[in-house]
Amino acid sequence: MTTTLTRVPLLIGGQAVQTEAQDTVFNPLNGEALYHVAQADGEALRRAIASAQAAFATYRQWPAHRRAEALRRASALLAERADLFARTIATEAGKPLKAARVEVARSVENLGFAADEAAQLAGQGIPLDASRFGEGRLGFTLREPRGVIAAISPFNFPLNLALHKVGPALAGGNTVILKPAPQTPLTAHLIGELVQDAGFPAGALNVLHGGAELGAALTAAPEIALVTFTGSPQVGEAIKRGSGLKPVVLELGNNSANLVDADSDVELAARKLAAVSFAYQGQVCIHPQRLIVHADVYDAFKATFLEASRALVVGDPLDEQTDVGPLINPAALTRLQSWIQEALDLGGRLLLGGTPQGNLLPPTVLEDVPEEARLVCEEAFGPVVVLSRAASWPDAIAAANRSRYGLQTGVFTRNLQHALEAVRGIEAGGVIVNDPSTFRVDQMPYGGIKESGFGREGARSALEELTYLKTVVLS
Repeated sequence: MTTTLTRVPLLIGGQAVQTEAQDTVFNPLNGEALYHVAQADGEALRRAIASAQAAFATYRQWPAHRRAEALRRASALLAERADLFARTIATEAGKPLKAARVEVARSVENLGFAADEAAQLAGQGIPLDASRFGEGRLGFTLREPRGVIAAISPFNFPLNLALHKVGPALAGGNTVILKPAPQTPLTAHLIGELVQDAGFPAGALNVLHGGAELGAALTAAPEIALVTFTGSPQVGEAIKRGSGLKPVVLELGNNSANLVDADSDVELAARKLAAVSFAYQGQVCIHPQRLIVHADVYDAFKATFLEASRALVVGDPLDEQTDVGPLINPAALTRLQSWIQEALDLGGRLLLGGTPQGNLLPPTVLEDVPEEARLVCEEAFGPVVVLSRAASWPDAIAAANRSRYGLQTGVFTRNLQHALEAVRGIEAGGVIVNDPSTFRVDQMPYGGIKESGFGREGARSALEELTYLKTVVLS
């Protein structure tokens, strides 16, 4: 018997649009086909841009309270639809259901933060008469929407990272064309329905599905005012090259270092790090990848970390007990296996895991891996952690900085001086003290330096990126 798969459409101007070209999305756990997805061509892109431009002409005139109210309605609707979103994320992204539920709960807050910022979006006064040439004049600034925003979101947080772009863009009076990751199209379609049902005008959010060709055409389109992207450094560099003079916000890769001081609560650090190092299979930009531990406490830390890691449940993401589910696709597993083998060939030692079960890779821990190994110097984006010793606290900080990435770093210490040395000395967009590098609440500024990108997310910070400053002088 032939099963007819669901067809996920494009969303253009508030209308579901099917296309002749289709892609198929597969279940990360068992490889079964989930649904077919309409693929946007050049004509669909042109229609989406025209729709977003038409919506912008009216939506930019909405007063702040009206934008805020619509965002609050979207937040409330998301809370009502939480189970649908969580199960969709767990199914198409392979995220364990309990982690998917946390993502939805954070997303409800995220839209609320965007609503708050929409209601208080403002410029500031300029003391023109501080200059003798400015006497008799009144100066102030306004925050103005940029226009049509291209938002390109990843598969690993298909709801919350998309909303980190969509929410602030709408809060600022912009309209959006969202291109989600090919692996998670249904979550994006549900976002489109959510925004429509919250009362935003048709065309305020358009959703287009496609691959690299669509992404390149979208970011290069002259009608696009700004591009905001989360993904790999290679794609981010291509976007920056191909987007011309338009501004871009890029949240790219990382290989997060987490430092454990001799003067720390070693057991607490080990258990906290084990709990998050393999969350969503390590497919998180700020997942702890390099654990740099002071030599004096290395053995104690290792023993507790391995014990806690062994206790994690590996299995079906739709099982409420699962901690670690499947990698997003078999290609991701093949890449990780080759990197693990390279690390072993270079002298590293396997302490835990390493043997896949289908598309599941259980928590995998190595030590004594040289820094030139890809598991150390690249972004693993999987449930793999490398332990290393540091002879001193300055050595630990120096090791953390020996990376071309700089997104977020975790630091564990009870020594205030050491904490301050780490905060001042570590080259990263965020330094988290006595929590892992994965700590993030959705109103905080978030972003990186070096090859981890530039620009910041978080409702207030994103609004500053997604609007422009207009100076007004009254004489």
